[in-house]
Amino acid sequence: METSTPDVQFLRSLMKAHPDFPKKGIVFLDIFPIFRDPLGSETLITHLLFHLTSVTIPRTPNKKIDVVVGLDARGFLLGPIIALRLGAAFVPVRKRGKLPGKCIQATYEKEYGPDIFEMQSDAIQPGQNVIVVDDLIATGGSAKAAGELVAQLGSKVVEYLFIVELAFLKGVEKLDAPAYSIVKEND
Repeated sequence: METSTPDVQFLRSLMKAHPDFPKKGIVFLDIFPIFRDPLGSETLITHLLFHLTSVTIPRTPNKKIDVVVGLDARGFLLGPIIALRLGAAFVPVRKRGKLPGKCIQATYEKEYGPDIFEMQSDAIQPGQNVIVVDDLIATGGSAKAAGELVAQLGSKVVEYLFIVELAFLKGVEKLDAPAYSIVKEND
C-alpha cells in the first residue's frame, strides 16, 4: 500500500499521465515534470534519503551504503545525487557496448526479446553494500539483471529503490532483496 504523506502526494501531483504511450492501452506515468521543478527534485531526493537512512541503512551489516547502482538511463538521474549525499560510489549499469574496459554481463527479457546489461568488472568490490536505483519497476527484468551483476562481483543488493512501481505486474517478486517504491500503481 502506498504511503499517502504530503511529500508523496506532492510528487504524484507533478507526474503526468500519458494515455496510449508507448502503445495503445498503456498509461505512461511521466516523472520528468518532477525534475523540472526544483522543489519537486529536492522532495524526491529527500524522501528517498529519509527512507534509506531510517529504514535501509540501520539493517545493513556495517550501517552504510557503499555503492549506488543506477540503471540506464533514468537511474542515472537519481543515482549520482543519492550516492553523493550518502558518501557512496556511483556505478552505472548500461546496455551492452556502452561502457569501456572489461565488463560483466547479465541478460534480461524485454517485451520484444532479450537485452543485455553490462557493468565494469572492477566497479564493485566483494562484500560491499549496494542499492539499485531506477525510475520504474514493471516486470522486474532489468532490476533483476542489475542484481545479478552485483552478485557476480561478490556483493549484495540490500535494497532496490524506484519512484514508480507497477504493482500489478509483480516485478518485485523477482528481486533478491527488498524493494521500495514511492508511488505504486495497482492497475
